[in-house]
Amino acid sequence: MTGHVLGDTGVLTGRSLRHILRSPDTIITTAVTPVALMLLFVFVLGGAIDTGSSESYVDYLLPGILLITIASGVAYTAYRLFLDLQGGIFERFRSMPIARSSILWAHVLTSLAANVAALVIVVGVALVLGFRTGASIGAWLAVAGILVLFTLALTWIAVVAGLSAKTIDGASGFSYPLIFLPFISSAFVPTDSMPGPVAWFAENQPVTSVVDTVRALFAGQPVGGAIWVALAWLVGILVVAYAAAIAIYRRRLS
Repeated sequence: MTGHVLGDTGVLTGRSLRHILRSPDTIITTAVTPVALMLLFVFVLGGAIDTGSSESYVDYLLPGILLITIASGVAYTAYRLFLDLQGGIFERFRSMPIARSSILWAHVLTSLAANVAALVIVVGVALVLGFRTGASIGAWLAVAGILVLFTLALTWIAVVAGLSAKTIDGASGFSYPLIFLPFISSAFVPTDSMPGPVAWFAENQPVTSVVDTVRALFAGQPVGGAIWVALAWLVGILVVAYAAAIAIYRRRLS
């Protein structure tokens, strides 16, 4: 049974990946906005921002830019899922001996692959702009793990949006608050520079703990308790979003 599910998921994931390879503008478009923001902050706004540390501003803001890249990318998952629903693809798959869960997992794994490609592009641009890190291989693997977990959590939120949306704009519009969230965090400026209520929100929302963890790993510094807070947020969001997506999916199929 497990082999059947894995085989079906592999076939459907290959189908989705072929669509992206035939139209790579999805990955390029996903990377364009974060790269533009990085250029804006490094060359226009960064000189006026005091982060309270000696690291270059591109080193400081890169973790937040990476999260924005993922938030931008998962919108395409909701978009593609909505198109499949409207195009009757799900009904056709239901008439075939295919594991039902494979359809959603194919979209999730495609999102993961596309976002990894976009993240590689953004990191490459950051290196050109002067990003430098003394992170060990273990630290890089930890950063990769956190970004993968962040991608999975947001992708399952995208699945919920794609299954629930009534219009194509609604399917992708859910990502705007996710893209905006890093701006009210420690991604671009220290939270202690913000007004009281804003600082409280910034310090207690999930993006700040993720950003602080990734930044510390890149800098080769101790991550402290931030990593556990980040993991708790991401695992909690992932579990809730996955459960909601499966419940909505079963309701749509019944």
